[in-house]
Amino acid sequence: MARMKFICDAERCIECNGCVTACKNEHEVPWGVNRRRVVTLNDGVPGEKSISVACMHCSDAPCMAVCPVNCFYRTDEGVVLHDKDVCIGCGYCSYACPFGAPQFPSQGTFGVRGKMDKCTFCAGGPEANGSQAEFEKYGRNRLAEGKLPACAEMCSTKALLAGDGDVVADIFRNRVVQRGKGAEVWGWGTAYGTQKGAQPPAGAKS
Repeated sequence: MARMKFICDAERCIECNGCVTACKNEHEVPWGVNRRRVVTLNDGVPGEKSISVACMHCSDAPCMAVCPVNCFYRTDEGVVLHDKDVCIGCGYCSYACPFGAPQFPSQGTFGVRGKMDKCTFCAGGPEANGSQAEFEKYGRNRLAEGKLPACAEMCSTKALLAGDGDVVADIFRNRVVQRGKGAEVWGWGTAYGTQKGAQPPAGAKS
């Protein structure tokens, strides 16, 4: 059985937030919740890197370990989901998660909290696949339709990869081996026809 995983290639991410928008649009995510977000380090200075972050569907998920009502569960594909009918909104999972994946929706007056919400890997929830109840609580179940998460499919530079963990790892490994170093990381040789290892055009940033 495939083990579904995310990986984001920081060398390709351009901080366009297309993945964030695709997720919110696909699942009609409640206001105040971002199931996916883009984090940038050293923003605006040479060497800045961006990475798309969401629930990583951990093999040993801390959210599952601390939930007092055991509302979290793992599917056969390794996707970590939660049952909103069981969730009591205590927030323990949000404190335990190193990625800040579980979030409270911001609905109603200040201080009013509801059920936790998180990335589902576009795998829906415990309700019947494709049902209206499933969509209203968890969003669209793309995995049941044989599709990958919307965030990864929308990524214009294919920085965000999703799918079988072994396949994703092979793709990323091949990129690292073939991309070279310096200007070749950004594909100047492909764009401008320069030889591998040659300097990029004058004034170009590597």
